[in-house]
Amino acid sequence: MGHLYPVWLKFRGGKGVATFLGVTLALAWPAGLIACATWAATAAAARLSSLAALVAAATAPLWLALFGPPGAVWAGLAMAGLIFLRHRANIARLRAGTEPRIGAGR
Repeated sequence: MGHLYPVWLKFRGGKGVATFLGVTLALAWPAGLIACATWAATAAAARLSSLAALVAAATAPLWLALFGPPGAVWAGLAMAGLIFLRHRANIARLRAGTEPRIGAGR
């Protein structure tokens, strides 16, 4: 939660994707590697970082259920929920087709 809502930044933090992937790796490294590969494959195919993050977050509970310790799936679901919550604006831009692509000049 501290990476999403840091006190010293007046509760304005990042989207938590890197922390989510790191925690997933710590919970069950096979699940974490698959989540990272899911992010990379989606990013390469769609060239949309936010979409890649959402797909990796959505599938991580499945990877944790398959390869993680008992109960890790609940942590994965909670983290995925937070990722989706923090990406509300990105989801709106994805739906509108205005989300910037990886490598596109601003």
